[in-house]
Amino acid sequence: MPLPFLTADRAFDDASLDAALPFEDRDQWRRPYRPGPWRVGVAALVLLLASYVLFASVIIAFAESLAGAALCAGLAVLCIAGALRLLRVGTWVSARGVRRVHFLRTRTVPWAQVEAVRTAQQPVRWLGLPRTVQGQALILVRRDAAGDGQQLLLTDRNADFLARHEAFNRAADSIEVWADEYRVTA
Repeated sequence: MPLPFLTADRAFDDASLDAALPFEDRDQWRRPYRPGPWRVGVAALVLLLASYVLFASVIIAFAESLAGAALCAGLAVLCIAGALRLLRVGTWVSARGVRRVHFLRTRTVPWAQVEAVRTAQQPVRWLGLPRTVQGQALILVRRDAAGDGQQLLLTDRNADFLARHEAFNRAADSIEVWADEYRVTA
């Protein structure tokens, strides 16, 4: 069974350089890159843990402790939901705007509010941990934001692009092309 949230649009990888936006339906939200091995590996481990917890809930149910079985099944459902949400984390684009999906929240910025999307060399967090290292970041600059007005979209040291510099460059270029195509110039 194909899982659409796991597969990025392969049309970007197969497209010629002439067609930077090779998609028919541009209103659909798309992640212009594949999830990285770190993200997929952690999600796989969480799903493995969920299978053990589900098996334990069946054993507990046969032992006629339905409250304990329901508790274990609920924990397994939370693990499965967490793994699926972890796989959805990332930057998504469509003709309506750019969407940054975090584990617990999602922010969407319409293209009309985007001033620029650019790549910068700066300190970035390594795998989302508090430790920072020097790396590249794709930054979205908003028009109407008070204060800094910058939002971090991608880094080359996150769970999707660690040790995959070419994939980061392709994803950053793709998001920049979407921004150039759809943002309104003032």
